[in-house]
Amino acid sequence: MSDIAIKIEGVSKQYRLGTIGTGTLQHDLNRWWHLVRGKEDPYLKVGELNNRSEKANSDYVWALHDINLEIERGEVLGIIGKNGAGKSTLLKILSRVTAPTTGVIKAKGRIASLLEVGTGFHGELTGRQNVYMNGAIMGMTKTEIKSKMDEIIDFAGVEKYIDTPVKRYSSGMNVRLGFAVAAHLDPEILVVDEVLAVGDAEFQKKAIGKMKDVSKGGERTVLFVSHQLNSVSALCSKCMLMENGTVNSVGQTQDIIAKYLSLGDAEKAPVWINNSTKYWNRYCAIQEIAIVDENKTLMERGYMVNNNTGYVKIRFDVEEMNSALCVGFAVYDAREQLLFWAYHNDAQESKCPEIKVGENVIYGKLPERFFNEGEYFVKPIISLHYIMWIIDPASDAPVVSFNIAGGLSDSLTWQMARPGILAPVIEFVI
Repeated sequence: MSDIAIKIEGVSKQYRLGTIGTGTLQHDLNRWWHLVRGKEDPYLKVGELNNRSEKANSDYVWALHDINLEIERGEVLGIIGKNGAGKSTLLKILSRVTAPTTGVIKAKGRIASLLEVGTGFHGELTGRQNVYMNGAIMGMTKTEIKSKMDEIIDFAGVEKYIDTPVKRYSSGMNVRLGFAVAAHLDPEILVVDEVLAVGDAEFQKKAIGKMKDVSKGGERTVLFVSHQLNSVSALCSKCMLMENGTVNSVGQTQDIIAKYLSLGDAEKAPVWINNSTKYWNRYCAIQEIAIVDENKTLMERGYMVNNNTGYVKIRFDVEEMNSALCVGFAVYDAREQLLFWAYHNDAQESKCPEIKVGENVIYGKLPERFFNEGEYFVKPIISLHYIMWIIDPASDAPVVSFNIAGGLSDSLTWQMARPGILAPVIEFVI
């Protein structure tokens, strides 16, 4: 475990639905009787996975079930998933706020956590006193904490209120001071839950920058839970997707974000293949339209970030050549508003793909740094110079979809979808 900061082995967390604790004296006695005989807890054999959208068929639920994970030292791991997936429960176990029902967690170094607004703060103590208290809990001396005090106060931006009881702080001030304490008291492991969303844009930028600085040396590990996928994309090189209390997958951040966004979207496909003669014409018979990446590989569920390259692939057959043939596509937003359409012969003739008799495959490049976050629909357009429509996008044309998630800006200030239909990155000069 030399380069492993955290090792999670078979961790599960079980809760009884609708009650506090185990629920009944009978269950407590039954557990005790099994314990004194060296037997396994009988209620660990029952329960169901934590799918909050389904009706419960058992009195017990597994908020986490059989989590196994190794996190390397210096790694910045993003943890994403739908509400109720088990993200916060896992962080609470890592932070020793609660204990796992089964399994073990091995961690090397001090863990600093920011799980909820004002975590670890005593409302009657001042901000300064709470900084000393949190540092002492982490095993730091008063001298060590004092040397960091000015830096913590400056980062949090609460100098005027630092000697005021924190019960009078706003939620944003609590988060500012809580994060400043967690990040500046030299923890080997920093655990941050969704609380950064409470802060304003300026603070979020500072916080993400600080987390990058904390992990830059390769000695400190960061676990970051957020529903703001742009923040996860900007900060984390590796990501874990949780679903119903289990680990769905772990991998590169952009791949895991795309997989997360595709959950429950089985009916929306990035590819359409013609299995009939409905869109057949001797001048052009369309066979396939798809959303592919820069390697011409089909995108999983059509999800991509705004600064990545994507293409609309159009495969069609030509039986009889016609110089008036125009092949292209139209793009619509989620409200079915037409954004633009494009033909294969819009450019200079020397730059247009050559159409031949037989099978043709052409790729229309989707503009980078152009689309806002959201869902878009693509329909093929095939015509003979507006005189004859082979496929009219305004009628019953085949449809494929793609989604933009992230990559809107290189600035940490904008970590969310922008107003408006589009989100181009414009070059500014002086």
